[in-house]
Amino acid sequence: MMEIDFKNVTPSGLESSPYATELAGLRANEARYYWNHFKTKFITFPASERPDVVQMMDQIVAERDLKFKSKPLEVADFTIERVRHLYVFYQNGLSINVMYDLVDPQKRAVGFKLSDHMEILEEFEGKFKFAKMHSKLAGTIRGSYFKIKQEYPL
Repeated sequence: MMEIDFKNVTPSGLESSPYATELAGLRANEARYYWNHFKTKFITFPASERPDVVQMMDQIVAERDLKFKSKPLEVADFTIERVRHLYVFYQNGLSINVMYDLVDPQKRAVGFKLSDHMEILEEFEGKFKFAKMHSKLAGTIRGSYFKIKQEYPL
């Protein structure tokens, strides 16, 4: 378990990624968001300690016929104000998050973020358009999303 520091960005836990620094910036960007909006600390776990999160993520993205080959490195799992948040950070520089409102099925989505300098994955070709945003912590982030259609036992 590791509390992510968004003031002193470190690639701890992500060292095996060729995008370790960029992925650490993405992770810190998420930590800053949750602290600024909810005063909630962003805690990650090695993916090997929480295979349930990886399995749930795999199940949800399968709605769009997506399956990622890259190794999951870290995960996060927490609930704020009736919304469950799941994150998986992958070795190839990809970050996927789920925001799953436990009451309102209209407020459920999956977000994808690509680390700075990372190529768009073949799994996304022709399926998603990516918008760019800039972050002091993560450089250029390219992101996309889809709304979740099915119910999941979260």
